[in-house]
Amino acid sequence: MSDDLDLNLLTVSSARASVQERQTTATALVERFYTKIQTEDGQSGQVNAYLTLTRDRALEQAKRMDSIVDCGNPLPELGGVPMAIKDVMVTRGIRSTAGSKLLDNYVPPYDCTAVSRLEAAGAIILGKLNCDEFAMGSSNENSAWGPVRNPRDLTRVPGGSSGGSAASVAAGTAVAALGSDTGGSIRQPAAFCGVVGLMPTYGRVSRYGLIAFGSSLDHIGPLTKSAKDAAIILRHIAGRDPMDSTSADLPVPDYEAEIGKSVRGLRIGVPREYFPDEMDADVRSSVEAGIKLLASSGCEVKYISLPNSRYAIPTYYVLATAEASANLARYDGVRYGYRSPNAKTLGEMYRRTRAEGFGPEVKRRIMLGTYALSAGYYDAYYLKAQKVRTLIARDFTEAFKVVDAIVTPTTPTAAFKLGE
Repeated sequence: MSDDLDLNLLTVSSARASVQERQTTATALVERFYTKIQTEDGQSGQVNAYLTLTRDRALEQAKRMDSIVDCGNPLPELGGVPMAIKDVMVTRGIRSTAGSKLLDNYVPPYDCTAVSRLEAAGAIILGKLNCDEFAMGSSNENSAWGPVRNPRDLTRVPGGSSGGSAASVAAGTAVAALGSDTGGSIRQPAAFCGVVGLMPTYGRVSRYGLIAFGSSLDHIGPLTKSAKDAAIILRHIAGRDPMDSTSADLPVPDYEAEIGKSVRGLRIGVPREYFPDEMDADVRSSVEAGIKLLASSGCEVKYISLPNSRYAIPTYYVLATAEASANLARYDGVRYGYRSPNAKTLGEMYRRTRAEGFGPEVKRRIMLGTYALSAGYYDAYYLKAQKVRTLIARDFTEAFKVVDAIVTPTTPTAAFKLGE
């Protein structure tokens, strides 16, 4: 057995191969990752990506993978691969907090479908990852358990709300991770931390077991070191789930098989609205370099317009907060989670539980969403936002009649400083 494996360089395929080919055991590999997490993640001033370690569960899975190898059988495709999960996905018997004090003591009785599918494919779940509270934020500074720091530069944010997921992959404390995306929460932290982030099409991955923020906008997807790893993981977590009526009943293709194919002849759309004057010069030059690379590879570059894109952010902030207002009404101190010990009446229990349990960003979004849904403002805000959402979607439908793919920057700036 060899302990020379560089954990920072392990991919899904190489991690599995190292166990299958007996360069190490799954158990030894897990223990090495826990040592790395202990020394690099949890100390004050360091990354702070992990909230809960699932050591017992991980070691049980590792033993199962080692027994497969000992019997001379091939591992499943994710066999022995150490991964981690954003803490908005519930895990049976393991604390699941959504980054909130309100769920500090919540231990779910069931697993998120995406998590159970990873483990069925042999993956080993190391732990639950820090995130903005209830996935609300773009910097991972809104967690009740303190901010995550960008492992590329500890003075900067990793992005959010899946900051812990992106940071764990960038720091090499997990081979890959799952995150969730409601308004950029996989894509933006992946860009800030220099890893691959994929938000699948809505319905491609079951949301069962995902603690809801905005139900019509929430997605689960992988954060990885390579496009190949993202393709492998997506194939295993995608597909129809009878527990989620919004999951798509469509065949799951072999995404990995598409990698390496020629892109010659692909029509690439570049939307003018996504390149504003105030964009950071380095971000602009990097994206333009990528577009030039696609052109030199035989792609046809076309400049297009998505005119309703300028309304996307205000539309998002009406619809997402309205859905959050409805979804977070369930956290009232009655059924599960935090309950204020200082209340003397039922009404006071509701008020104190929510006032003490929710952080300031969550409170702001609940109030905004409740306002948008209120009787006097529903038509003016929520209904109008739904109509504009349709216009934005129509822009993309029209664009895809003339192009095959659209290239945009992920964010207009690089990772900013903590507190900035």
